Amino acid sequence: MSTVQPIRTGETLDVDRSDAEYRSWLKEAVRKVQADANRSADTHLLRFPLPEEWGVDLYLKDESTHPTGSLKHRLARSLFLYGLCNGWIRPGRPVIEASSGSTAVSEAYFAGLVGVPFIAVMPRTTSAEKIRLIEFHGGQCHFVDDSRKLYEESAALADRTGGHYMDQFTYAERATDWRGNNNIAESIFRQLALERFPEPAWIVATAGTGGTSATLARYVHYMQADTRICVADPENSCFFEGWTTGDADVTCDRGSRIEGIGRPRVEPSFVPGAIDRMMKVPDAASVAAVRALEQAIGRRAGGSTGTGLWSALKIVAEMVAEGRRGSVVTLLCDPGDRYLDKYYSDEWLAGQGLDIAPYTAAIDSLLETGVWPA
Repeated sequence: MSTVQPIRTGETLDVDRSDAEYRSWLKEAVRKVQADANRSADTHLLRFPLPEEWGVDLYLKDESTHPTGSLKHRLARSLFLYGLCNGWIRPGRPVIEASSGSTAVSEAYFAGLVGVPFIAVMPRTTSAEKIRLIEFHGGQCHFVDDSRKLYEESAALADRTGGHYMDQFTYAERATDWRGNNNIAESIFRQLALERFPEPAWIVATAGTGGTSATLARYVHYMQADTRICVADPENSCFFEGWTTGDADVTCDRGSRIEGIGRPRVEPSFVPGAIDRMMKVPDAASVAAVRALEQAIGRRAGGSTGTGLWSALKIVAEMVAEGRRGSVVTLLCDPGDRYLDKYYSDEWLAGQGLDIAPYTAAIDSLLETGVWPA
């Protein structure tokens, strides 16, 4: 226990904690993270084929082409820059995150880049493939039996090790420069510049932390665009209920089957007032949409892409029915090869009690007739 020392009259107290060795390490760490962005080409904006005469264009921003294969590469880069520049990430001390998914994979990559240990706190039931990817990038996996204890155990582990708990669910919305600086929103608008509808009518995102939807919404408001933001939420997630009821304390008692999105609580990074619309999407619809994507463009994607695509297709149908012309953008969040034993497995669907046939029929009907079935 320390006591406050009295100040003698006329005395100036001066404590200088400058550390030349640490500042040298910090400069090099920030350079390495920024260099990763500098040498990375922008991700593609893919067109989903729709009849020209509809007057509506649908695009998917393909985030699966990042070095770690998902949208979370952008988030992890931003979180590392935020933690480094705040002085939270220190040489030799571990970075800790509550994640068993793509965020942990991407953070393990950046931790290796700057030379600090990384520990992902995850449920013991996490798939072997996700564990393999985290360990491939040099991370360690710390297992808990009760997934509700992830946050608590992550903070406790940071205390025990002297490390930094990254806490993506709190800092995702503030770590990214939403005004620009090549964030995902600025990239979308730049890539649409030569299209026939350069300002999208709608951008559809999904929510894991809420950071991406916050970045998109803030950017379009800042740029005074007329673009609307829709957030698609899967089953077993609380963002939709929190947004519709205004209750930030709503919870649900099970986890999302659509990996990477959906949370059992409304996360601090979710900014409900910034977005215009939400949809609650059945998990079977998400799977049907992601399989329809493979048929349409020959690309397999993860289930979260299907959640956003289902909502985007419903918006397309609305625009066609109302005779409105314009463009709609959604996200291709990560590759489908991580989920071959789930969303592309009929056995898994049967085990989960999911029937995708009605949703497949709805998509087929829209693409064939331009009309969403009643």
